[in-house]
Amino acid sequence: MSDHSRWRSGLAPGALAARARLMGAIRVFMAEHGLLEVDTPLLSSAAPSERALECLAVQGAGYLVPSPEHALKRLLAEGAGSLYQLGHVFRAGEAGRWHNPEFTMLEWYGVGDDMFDAIARLTALLPRLGTPLIERSRTYREVFQAAVGVDPLVADAQTLAGCAQERGVAPSGPDASFDRVFWLDLLMATCVQPTLGGDGPEIVTHFPAEDAVLVAADPDDPRQALRFECFWQGVELANGARELTDAGLARQRMTREQDARAAQGSPVPPIDEALLAAMQAGLPPCAGVALGVDRLLALLQNCDAIAPVLPFAAT
Repeated sequence: MSDHSRWRSGLAPGALAARARLMGAIRVFMAEHGLLEVDTPLLSSAAPSERALECLAVQGAGYLVPSPEHALKRLLAEGAGSLYQLGHVFRAGEAGRWHNPEFTMLEWYGVGDDMFDAIARLTALLPRLGTPLIERSRTYREVFQAAVGVDPLVADAQTLAGCAQERGVAPSGPDASFDRVFWLDLLMATCVQPTLGGDGPEIVTHFPAEDAVLVAADPDDPRQALRFECFWQGVELANGARELTDAGLARQRMTREQDARAAQGSPVPPIDEALLAAMQAGLPPCAGVALGVDRLLALLQNCDAIAPVLPFAAT
């Protein structure tokens, strides 16, 4: 006999109306700030090269996009001006308390903005949506040293692996080939992130540049990227950056990431030549931000996971 209860959405009381209000408030804010809403395809013939992204392939059709970034940047190169997209994106292998294979993302790009302009807009947006004010900003280096006790800009892979092992977060039988990027990401996710944003949203700036792909490097310290993330209650809400505009450097970094994907046994999608062509034609100086709408809504609704605010979460 079939389980007839499975037709229900699983939404928490009031979550559907709260989602509608949140989406409306985002659109009002973006209109007030002069950003144009656009609607780009969910299917793409290419996929981002980043080693940590796993895209959902659709047989005979390409890939479901994990972010509208590439399409939005192609519009920017055509002269569309500052813009945003609010809609669904997809990632493979992401299901859990704060993850769902299909989720809602707000992504915007401000033409002429730098990283601090992007932070300022996010700082203005979040309280309008119901969060406390953002009153704290630290560098990645500062939060990492405070939580882990080592300098993430100079520590080698062996030192970072030792930190992970001491804290009981290293994978069993660690592979000697794991590099700094792996250990930095692991320690950030397990040891640093849970300490962030306890009293309200917190900004962390200047992430390591080693695995940056479409992000500009800090001209004052090339070890750092002009990238930031926003955390609240230990949950990553948003990330943003000053965008890379150099097509040649972007190709080099994409190739590096494809090599890393191959080495870790991940699928290697084709490089997005359309994006590189747009960058070559002239991507204007800009900064972008991507915000996880479902995570924000869950925290605003005092939920401890995103499933209660998702209509029909994956099971």
